[in-house]
Amino acid sequence: MMIDRNFKMLETNGVRLRTVVEGKGPLVILLHGWPQCWYLWRHQIDPLVEAGFQVAVPDQRGFGGSDRPLAIADYNIRTLAADIAGIAPALGHDTFTLVGHDWGCVVAWNTALLHEQTCKAVMGLSVPFWRLAPEIINPPGMDDRFWYIRYFQQPGVAEAELERDLERSLLSIYYTLSADAPPASFMKQLEHPRASGLLDTMLMPKQLPSWLTRADLDYYVEQYRMSGFRGGLNWYRNVPTNNSITPELESKRFTQPAAFVSGVADDVLLYDPDWRTTFPKAFDDLRFIELVEGAGHWVQVEKPEETTALILRFLNGL
Repeated sequence: MMIDRNFKMLETNGVRLRTVVEGKGPLVILLHGWPQCWYLWRHQIDPLVEAGFQVAVPDQRGFGGSDRPLAIADYNIRTLAADIAGIAPALGHDTFTLVGHDWGCVVAWNTALLHEQTCKAVMGLSVPFWRLAPEIINPPGMDDRFWYIRYFQQPGVAEAELERDLERSLLSIYYTLSADAPPASFMKQLEHPRASGLLDTMLMPKQLPSWLTRADLDYYVEQYRMSGFRGGLNWYRNVPTNNSITPELESKRFTQPAAFVSGVADDVLLYDPDWRTTFPKAFDDLRFIELVEGAGHWVQVEKPEETTALILRFLNGL
């Protein structure tokens, strides 16, 4: 499927990242998470370009048309952050602003801390700043329950399940984490026995959600047919060590302007019921926190106009 975008293969940190690069002006880098690719940001690129920014949207390491190293250690958080910090010089910029979603949000937060001289501002979607402790792999008291992060740790297991039927895998994950699904559908995986597969715990819609067209889904399937799931799942396999390899970030504060946006119905916020109290304490200049009504985890496609307006509110205020 041909997409009418300006793709560049950018060399950064020893890998090549297929990146949509459009517009002129200050550099804004948009980071997707799992299981996504650059296409997650399809509704935001043109409005940001029209507002006077150069927009770079990479397939991150392991995804889409970018390089996909095999080793698990090649996906640790320090390496992922260095990938993104290298995009700016590859495009001739000294500084950049980050907007990240899901795992891309985790990378954005960590890049802002690790590369604070060049990352001048950071905005997160969906995932508040957390130091993802290894304990998130095994939730207390849930040893006999299914939990996706624990399930993802064994190489090859989740890959085999998810690659068996790419359309079903992607559609069920997208739907279950959206506001179209019944409340807390994703967290209901904890009601399933530990021996379940991920798709046993996900829901399938009777029809495509209004925010996901047949062409959209076909494009995602094509991307995952090309990349497979191994690279993206390797991000989860570094959770046990990401904190230990970045000890200097423990209690480090964000000095840059920052903002956070999420869907009201995003199950990720249920991971920490106190996030609204604890999250802001890490920032010197947190401009705003906004929750978008009628959106779940995929806020920028479920409510594209509202999300784009909030991104521009942040960027134009810098």
